Amino acid sequence: MDHLQRRRADDAKLSAANVKLKRYLQVTKPGIIFGNLISTAGGYLLAAQGHVDLLQMLATLIGLSLVVASGCSLNNCVDRDIDSKMARTKGRVLVTGAMSLRAALAHGIVLGIAGFATLWFGTNALATACALFGFVIYAGVYSLYMKRKSVYGTVVGSLSGAVPPVAGYCAATGRFDLGAAILLLMFCLWQMPHSYAIAIFRFQDYQAAGIPVLPVVRGVSAAKRQIVLYILAFTAATCMLMLGGYVGYGYLVVALATSLWWLKMALSGRKADVDDRVWARQVFAFSIVTITALSVMMAVDSRMAVPSAAGGQLAALLQVFA
Repeated sequence: MDHLQRRRADDAKLSAANVKLKRYLQVTKPGIIFGNLISTAGGYLLAAQGHVDLLQMLATLIGLSLVVASGCSLNNCVDRDIDSKMARTKGRVLVTGAMSLRAALAHGIVLGIAGFATLWFGTNALATACALFGFVIYAGVYSLYMKRKSVYGTVVGSLSGAVPPVAGYCAATGRFDLGAAILLLMFCLWQMPHSYAIAIFRFQDYQAAGIPVLPVVRGVSAAKRQIVLYILAFTAATCMLMLGGYVGYGYLVVALATSLWWLKMALSGRKADVDDRVWARQVFAFSIVTITALSVMMAVDSRMAVPSAAGGQLAALLQVFA
């Protein structure tokens, strides 16, 4: 009997520990961490040209993941008031009270310290600085002010979303060059239609929370136009990696195929009988397919060791505007 009671007590403790662990995991937004992990690996492998320093790459992936987790934890702390007004987020642990604000703050701070330390000692100062820039933009400028006050919050937030592949690239090269600039441009442009699509199919949530995203402030039609324009710009930006001599034709084929199909989907939103929510979900879902495919292809089709003549001309052109 005593053995049975002890076993039940142990099972109860284990269950409680699992629940607590789940809460600490949920507050970090694992889906966002995973997505950034793929793009970080893509940026690193693009720059590494097949000469991978395994320990450095692991430090990059682990460090960036911890920094992203920290930013997400702190964002949950800041957003708990507006999260309570949105159907999608009202079940988050800080809204329900399943996790205290103090615990979430401490969790975020510890993760941040661990992440930056991992990057500092495992990669280089430039990669760490990139991560710090993205962290400050997301957890500070975007979460505390721009998201709540300005229709341009999405534009500012896109900078932080573009940092992981750039940090991965800089971790491998130790420099911010044309390749890093192209990655920054690509991922910033990708963020915009991705985020606007979310804002359309979550329109009522954003409206209820008073978040001034473009569809709420200027209408869904305006957001649809912006989605098309940003995808066009993104398509052009993806080709710059090829023009710069950083990737081969395999990447270019995948980049054009996915980007143009994404554009076709975006243009279909102009039909009179389209269901905006269904359409926006499709555009959002394919945005993930697009950026995942490009992250994989720029990793496996890296050609940095053989820059093209077009790449030299492109670099020279960018220097004129620098």
